[in-house]
Amino acid sequence: MIAVATPGAGLARCSLFAAMLAAAGLPIYLHAPKVYADAHGLSLAALGATLAGLRLVDVLQDPALGWLAERTRARRGAMVAGAVALMVGAMLGLFAVAPPVAPLAWFALMLAALFSGWSFLTIVFYAEGVGRAARLGPLGHLRLAGWREAGALLGVCIAAVAPLALGGVVATPFAAFACGFAGLALLATVLMRHEWQGTAATPAAFGPLLRAAPVRRLLGLALVNAAPVAVTSTLFLFFVESRLAAPEVAGPLLVLFFLSAACSAPVWSRLATRIGVKRALLCGMGLAIAAFVGALGLGAGDVAAFALICAASGAAMGADLVLLPALFAREMQRQGQGEAAGFALWSFVSKLSLALAAALLLPLLQARGFTSGATNPPEALAALTLAYAGLPCLLKLTAIALLLRLDLPELTDD
Repeated sequence: MIAVATPGAGLARCSLFAAMLAAAGLPIYLHAPKVYADAHGLSLAALGATLAGLRLVDVLQDPALGWLAERTRARRGAMVAGAVALMVGAMLGLFAVAPPVAPLAWFALMLAALFSGWSFLTIVFYAEGVGRAARLGPLGHLRLAGWREAGALLGVCIAAVAPLALGGVVATPFAAFACGFAGLALLATVLMRHEWQGTAATPAAFGPLLRAAPVRRLLGLALVNAAPVAVTSTLFLFFVESRLAAPEVAGPLLVLFFLSAACSAPVWSRLATRIGVKRALLCGMGLAIAAFVGALGLGAGDVAAFALICAASGAAMGADLVLLPALFAREMQRQGQGEAAGFALWSFVSKLSLALAAALLLPLLQARGFTSGATNPPEALAALTLAYAGLPCLLKLTAIALLLRLDLPELTDD
């Protein structure tokens, strides 16, 4: 059995590991398509279709990865090391290796490996958090979630700007980024080597979990509550380019959004200890609705106002990222088994929201006459605004209704 850290130890190590995972997730969408379009002349249509197909595979494989995580619990440390090696190899293959086969095929192969390693590690990392939080004592779920999500969001911010910063220093910034990520992954894995609890393999209890009403309700809440972020993530670049007419500020606004979420994470954790996790989560949802409503009246040139909205919506997302996984982790502790299976389902519904948003919204906007990168008629821009800001309000109100129906012990009852 792998040695387990003493209660209260390892929060900083968990935060670093979360940052490493987040830094690996971002290049899938932000960096890799641009690199392969610029360096290898691949069409955006081909890259988009490949990403969509891989995203579907990634969504569907999560239950299988949850089963694998449960069956290999006794060798969890070795499995984590192997998944990190797979992810690092894929990152280096994407950015630091000239494709030895057709670039599109290499792009798909490396991303498939990256998706698989990242998804397995995410499931295991959050599943391990159930036992780790219990060892931290009262409020352990909130303490762990605050450190973990703050680290993840900082990792996203660093990964977003690192290649741009390296561009003025080295000739191949994306290769340098991949090598830097490899060093970060090695450091995070070494520091976490004693944090994995090697216990006997258990069945992947999807059936019992899905038969438990609190688990189903939390999964339903996660699906609906993730939908507003899925909608705004899908439409963000279109909104900034076409509604605000300011495509040059998209990058800084994204960094502002994630920095705001990272800075808010410990605030939401502390607030939940004072007023309860449900009330704190309701406050975050209310803040998100206020931000979305503010975006309804924006037009060309309203960059400063939208920056405030990005900061507010980022802070609201911080509440979702800290408090909802903590609630689900507490429920997994109450169930007493199948943590990896539970978080495989959690990952599945979260990714499903993203897939549905892209599959449904983009064709609907096209049907309303919207064209990316072109001069759009007023009715098309109105449809974009309603989709970007109006629809998330309705979805958040639905999430609030679902949350109010939940009858779960407060995390402060630990």
